[in-house]
Amino acid sequence: MQQSVKRGSAPEIQQPSRVLSEFLASVRYQDVPESVIARTEDLFLDWFASAVAGKNARPTLVMERFAQSMGPNSGPAEILTSRGRTSALFAALINGAASHFVEQDDLHNSSVLHPATVVFPAVLAAAQEIGASGRELLVASIAGYECGVRVGEFLGRSHYRIFHTTGTAGKLAAAAGVARLLGLDAVRMNHCLGSAGTMAAGLWEFLRDAADSKQLHTGKAAADGLMAAYIARDGFTGAARIFEGPQGMGAGMSTDADPAQLVDGLGTRWATAETSFKFHASCRHTHPAADALLEVMRANALKPTDVSRVTALVHQGALDVLGPVTDPQTVHQSKFSMGFVLANIAVHGRAGLTEFTDDALRDPRLRSFHDKVGMKLDQEVDSAYPKRWIGKVEVETADGRKVFQRIDTPKGDPENTLARPELEDKAVRLASYAQGASEAEMRRVIDRIWRLREASDVRDFLTAR
Repeated sequence: MQQSVKRGSAPEIQQPSRVLSEFLASVRYQDVPESVIARTEDLFLDWFASAVAGKNARPTLVMERFAQSMGPNSGPAEILTSRGRTSALFAALINGAASHFVEQDDLHNSSVLHPATVVFPAVLAAAQEIGASGRELLVASIAGYECGVRVGEFLGRSHYRIFHTTGTAGKLAAAAGVARLLGLDAVRMNHCLGSAGTMAAGLWEFLRDAADSKQLHTGKAAADGLMAAYIARDGFTGAARIFEGPQGMGAGMSTDADPAQLVDGLGTRWATAETSFKFHASCRHTHPAADALLEVMRANALKPTDVSRVTALVHQGALDVLGPVTDPQTVHQSKFSMGFVLANIAVHGRAGLTEFTDDALRDPRLRSFHDKVGMKLDQEVDSAYPKRWIGKVEVETADGRKVFQRIDTPKGDPENTLARPELEDKAVRLASYAQGASEAEMRRVIDRIWRLREASDVRDFLTAR
């Protein structure tokens, strides 16, 4: 294992791309703490259920049709939504897109990365293709998380303003995970990251049009990361300093890139265990304010009609991502509307899967409350972000009162996490959302995932229909 670098210190290594590659190529199951292994099982279940919840979503169906026309109609890898089979490449593409549709997949705070939706589709597809064990899948997934998180932190806040980090850093995460699964040495791991980095892409402009690009970002990140690993295995070379080089990712995609983050705490700080679960079925930038509004409504016995104005005090990233969505016209766009999410909290007391529908978009109660919501930059919240996602709301009532609520740890963060019974309940609800899997099927999947480290292979999670 490589020597760790303390967080926030000056870089001790002059070639962080090489050091990161050496760590990713050498990490072993026995090097990983038991708590991190268990957390990875939790994350895998959460991702699996998010993937089947994307069944029959229009972007998923488009990807499935693309795979049918361009790829094989049989193969070793499962398409979790259709129960079909195809090559590892096309399974990663479809499962990656599907698992980001309902906005319930995980998020790592300080990197602002959704690791599961890019790492697990790629690693599972490759593991099914080569016949890997459960332990091999787990350690490869951890390598993917550890890489992706550090790349996201390296790229910094300036990157996220324009680029969807899950589409950019996520490509490196998927690549690292598959490369570790294939047993690439440090040199080929470095080439793999170089190829993944030069393909990295994903722009936020789609939010203004309610376009489907978010699912394209994750599907392509998973598939391209897998491709980068396989071609590196066979001798394809990539840039050796794709991160810190004068024409690398840091130079081209960030104004505050910090190469020290790439090697931060390797082998001692397990970023996988820092990952948060999503409690609400909406963009994670809405969650802190949603938790705060839920608390203030409960504590003061407020009804939606009692509220005349809500101001969510937010970080700049929330303004950048949510600000363009002023009049949501689609279900997916409504998940990126602070006003619509808080309206669901006020009217229904929750913002889950069933609260975001076409009918809800036309509900006058939700539209009325949506129009009462605004966002304002808060210096404390912004300074804490992205390491901490503080929630603050100011509520003005119809009778002239002003009520303030603060939440320091949103539901789903590691310090306020979802326990396994909660994750199981969430998984069953996700599976039933689009009839992706029956409760009995999901219970069998849950039992298998809790025993994943003992599995000799990871094929055939769902039977064909």
